[in-house]
Amino acid sequence: MRKITLFIIILLTGFSFQSFSVNLKKTSNNIAVSIASSLQKQQESNSTVVINKQLLKGFFKKYVNLQPYEAKVSSLYANRKFHSIWFDTDCQLVPLAPLLYAKTNSLTEEAVESCIDYQNIIDGIFDSNSASPLLSYDETEIMLSVLYVYYVQNVFDDFDRIQLQKMGWFLQGKELNYNEFLDALLKNPKLLDYTEKYQFAQYYKLRSALKKYREIEKNGEWNTIEYDSTIQNYKPYDSCKTISQIRHRLYIFGYLKEDSKSELYDHDLMNAVLHYKKRMGYYPNYFITPQQIKQLNLPIQDYIQKIALNMERCRWVDPELTNSCEYLMVNIPAFELYYIKNAQEILRSKVVVGQDIMQTVIFSRCVNAIVFSPYWYVPKSIIENEIMAAMKKDKNYLEAHEMEWNNGNIRQKPGPKNAMGLVKFVFPNPEDIYLHDTPSKMLFGLEYRAYSHGCINLEKSQELAHLILKDNPDWPAACVDEAMQGDTEIYYPLANEIPIHIGYFTAWVDDYGVLHFYDDVYSKDAPLKALLFQD
Repeated sequence: MRKITLFIIILLTGFSFQSFSVNLKKTSNNIAVSIASSLQKQQESNSTVVINKQLLKGFFKKYVNLQPYEAKVSSLYANRKFHSIWFDTDCQLVPLAPLLYAKTNSLTEEAVESCIDYQNIIDGIFDSNSASPLLSYDETEIMLSVLYVYYVQNVFDDFDRIQLQKMGWFLQGKELNYNEFLDALLKNPKLLDYTEKYQFAQYYKLRSALKKYREIEKNGEWNTIEYDSTIQNYKPYDSCKTISQIRHRLYIFGYLKEDSKSELYDHDLMNAVLHYKKRMGYYPNYFITPQQIKQLNLPIQDYIQKIALNMERCRWVDPELTNSCEYLMVNIPAFELYYIKNAQEILRSKVVVGQDIMQTVIFSRCVNAIVFSPYWYVPKSIIENEIMAAMKKDKNYLEAHEMEWNNGNIRQKPGPKNAMGLVKFVFPNPEDIYLHDTPSKMLFGLEYRAYSHGCINLEKSQELAHLILKDNPDWPAACVDEAMQGDTEIYYPLANEIPIHIGYFTAWVDDYGVLHFYDDVYSKDAPLKALLFQD
């Protein structure tokens, strides 16, 4: 179980393979001396290291606390016909070994706090001054394989899928191949620090943000914004100490390129406030309310914690998720949808998601059809819990809402009153969730937008339909608009399905490098924190 340090923060210098020789300059000579002297003392004459099943069993019997890694370590050697992984033909450690050791000692940079058992023995491999027992070639070899499995399991691998599903996470997960990854690392050790093939790209953006926020905490830049709670809001051209403190906070967030320290609410600050509110899902105006200042005043540890929790969520995501030539992504806490095509964002739209008691599910599917002027086939739960009661009060309820009975169920006719709006995008799933238009346009003007029965209501549904069918000669823009305004449902299957990923990230770095924090709309951060912190 990974343990993330979220309350005791240690500032570590950023690590890259290029800087590795600098970071280990003081110990590089010791590493070579330690390995050579320890192996000479044991007077082993073999020029190569060969592992067998008996040695593996003996190792894990001796180092009993490492037995959870035995299966994966044994697989590594079976895959290599039990040849050495960590020593070359001259019995020298391969370059990946010291890099792996250094990265393991810097796990807090990865938002992970964990200590492998027998750490002092591992230290002795790389430190000639260590008082730990000297290891044989064989034990050194196997111990480094354990270190590899330990590190990859903590930093790159995800939770057990059953455990994730219990948390309501059905987003496309990764199938990490430890043997394949090791082969890649031995060829290119730099991949241990950065690889989008084995780690979701957003992870690295959040890792950079984590480093920045820890530096802010260490430097003492996160001071409380002092404000008068009786003031309804702070507005342009106000001048006071509070304004300068807000300016500094938005500068730290990255919404201002420099901090002028001015107490005047000037044009630069107006632009920063507007940008901040748009990105955070607030109503885009220039007024700064006490409630918003209260949000800005959350302890920096809370923000660091959010970053760490969402780095963990990134570990659960298959890096291939965003490699399609086009895909749709919804981030529930952000109340936004993104349409990506050829690695470019071509549409961003506000969405309304399921209310807390009818949460939108976190999962991956594929959009395989567009339905113009759709019927709404009312779910039985809504019929039983809402419509039947309404019909008892008003016998004309169905007619007034343009509904009708259909094979024992109720459906709503196509038209402007239809709950699906003018168009819906179909991605078959057991929860009967759709991405669709809505007649309730006023909901998109709200900051909090969790009001649906679980489906995703899309503000720019017409624009999305146009973009998806843009290169389809059978569907020019005029035909798309006409199909939406009809009174007959038109079902159009897509020739090429479009992946859609519905995710849940309360911290996210956008393509411009700006970090955004979102409200935990379904209160999922707290149980994840408890899971990661449990002893």
